[in-house]
Amino acid sequence: MSRSVTILVGTTTGNAQYCAEEAAFRLKAAGGEVNIRQMDDLDATLFAEGGLYLVCISTYGQGDVPDNARGLYQSLVTAKPNLGGVRYGLISLGDTSHAQTFGFAGRRFDTQLTKLGAQRVGEVLTHDASSGTMPEEVTAAWITPWFALAVEGDATAA
Repeated sequence: MSRSVTILVGTTTGNAQYCAEEAAFRLKAAGGEVNIRQMDDLDATLFAEGGLYLVCISTYGQGDVPDNARGLYQSLVTAKPNLGGVRYGLISLGDTSHAQTFGFAGRRFDTQLTKLGAQRVGEVLTHDASSGTMPEEVTAAWITPWFALAVEGDATAA
């Protein structure tokens, strides 16, 4: 049973990075092995070995994927790799004041990963910047139960 999680960060202003750092802190406290990677210069080959991933991504502009995540997202769309060995969680940041495009970057990754055969673990954590809560605080409450579910799922799959 692997307790290794690769956290992928797609961010414009740094909020997704804060969530990734909080998640890493909590995962390590729960006995996880964590590797945080910025999505800059990554492509779909990242997922070739399978494993457990946590995508922390913000939405900017008109529902766009952050600049540093665009290459990875486009690579998934064009290369269409088989992601049957990939399990993932998703932290999606947005702002409901942009109601038409709220959380679209997270939705795009979720849709694409699922379409390619990856299995999402648990529910998506969607944070609303207009909620008055800090995204890393919401992440802190969400991550440990998510990890327990991921590890449990890994044990039942073995």
